Amino acid sequence: MSHNDYIRRVAPGFEIIAHTDNCPVAAVQNVEKKLYAVQFHPEVLHTAEGTRMLSNFVYKVCGCSGDWKMDSYVETTVKVLREQIGDGKVLCALSGGVDSSVLAALLAKAVGKQLTCVFVDHGLLRKNEVEEVCGIFGPGNGNFDLNFICVDARKRYYDRLAGVEEPERKRKIIGEEFIRVFEEEAKKIGAVDYFAQGTIYPDVVESGLGGESTVIKSHHNVGGLPEHVDFKALVEPLRSLFKDEVRQAGRELGLPEYLVSRQPFPGPGLAVRIIGEVTPEKVAIVQDADAIWREEIARAGLDKEISQYYAALTNVRSVGVMGDERTYDYAVALRAVTTIDFMTAESYEMPWSVLNTVTTRIVNEVKHVNRVFYDCTGKPPATIEME
Repeated sequence: MSHNDYIRRVAPGFEIIAHTDNCPVAAVQNVEKKLYAVQFHPEVLHTAEGTRMLSNFVYKVCGCSGDWKMDSYVETTVKVLREQIGDGKVLCALSGGVDSSVLAALLAKAVGKQLTCVFVDHGLLRKNEVEEVCGIFGPGNGNFDLNFICVDARKRYYDRLAGVEEPERKRKIIGEEFIRVFEEEAKKIGAVDYFAQGTIYPDVVESGLGGESTVIKSHHNVGGLPEHVDFKALVEPLRSLFKDEVRQAGRELGLPEYLVSRQPFPGPGLAVRIIGEVTPEKVAIVQDADAIWREEIARAGLDKEISQYYAALTNVRSVGVMGDERTYDYAVALRAVTTIDFMTAESYEMPWSVLNTVTTRIVNEVKHVNRVFYDCTGKPPATIEME
């Protein structure tokens, strides 16, 4: 409706049950056939009573019982994994984010030492994230009983991404290199039967694999195995879950809250938060700016209110003044959104005091940045990530 699209007539047997001043048909129903249609997003936060609409449809129209629980999902999934994997060996792609951490916990509970988790440092992670992930999952941490390998692949990623600016091509390169690294590690540890990934449902939908949906952006962990890959099959037990459900599964598995509630992070890492070519210098800019943004949001006590927030590097350079000298440097974009399922999102109304503090810190503390913008766009029309 925001594009001025509207329906002029309804089909026989249907009646109009909702409208606005500029949209004569916002919702219709055919009670006899139990068919209902809406032309708006009931699931987004700004739709009044939207959750109640969905609840009424699910329980009163469809007759669902509502007795599905996450603990039963975890229990069932563990059994399915044991049956699927048998005595085979599993290689798990562990990024340290919410999805892959829950995946690792599920697999550890299902098959124990048959699991090897590989963490790839592709040089596109957040500031200090390598140390944090190794501290949580590495040998001697006492949190997880699994095999853990950390691979330093920074140079090979930077070499492959050199000169590449198009977002989809960056994602494809990162996805392909991701698989190749895992193939190499699998050969080192011997025969591996299964490759596990923390794919969740929004990844599937945005990659155009959720029925008739259009490709919005390719996710490196969606789409099946590339040709000539040396694994029997993929293991993706979280593929049907949304982010909030994944977090709840983590809690059921006993993961610590600080890990379960961690900020979402894209598989391609900071490559999709850097507009244009990716270089080590640009990565450092984003890491430093993002660390300041996250630190000040936490200091303001807003970290529990916002679903996702990060800093990105635009491809915009402009003239500025620093210390009475002319500069020609980059602009950083700040993003913060609230959402329930990450399929739709609203820009967070950030207090100006926070934006002012963050802007001052970034332009003074981060080299090669002289402007800071705040992204006020929701999803749709934008995506949560920049690329």
